[in-house]
Amino acid sequence: MRVSTRGDYAARALLSLTLHIDEEGPTSVKDLADRTGLPQPYLEQILLALKGAGLVRSKRGVGGGYVLARPAEEITLSQIVGAVDGPIAAGDFGRPHEGGACNHEGQCILLEVWAGVGEHMRSHLDSFTLASLAATARGENKDASTKASSIVNHQT
Repeated sequence: MRVSTRGDYAARALLSLTLHIDEEGPTSVKDLADRTGLPQPYLEQILLALKGAGLVRSKRGVGGGYVLARPAEEITLSQIVGAVDGPIAAGDFGRPHEGGACNHEGQCILLEVWAGVGEHMRSHLDSFTLASLAATARGENKDASTKASSIVNHQT
């Protein structure tokens, strides 16, 4: 499974909101786009999806914009990616022994492997909250930085 550009942009936008959480009032889409370097029209669509998932709230009009709907400690990368990309899974193959699955040689074991891969990814993304990512970005949280670095080093 790959995290889409949409998932990456959503995470970047919410991380930016978290990094500026002490600023008074909501953050406009324009300010958020300027801070993150994301295209404003696409960011607007992403923020609407995040709003629909209950991760951000919006205020209309002058001084309007977006704020986190819940504390940063309660929002995980898994929730963010799931809100814009749909369920986190290695593929849409179904579950073993459901709906006639496993009618072909070797299919059951592979369905179990794919389900496990999706669960592992979901679990891993659940281990990162916006608060922990913001602390790492500020240089305050060495544990998350080490965890993120080990992932990068493990992939190469």
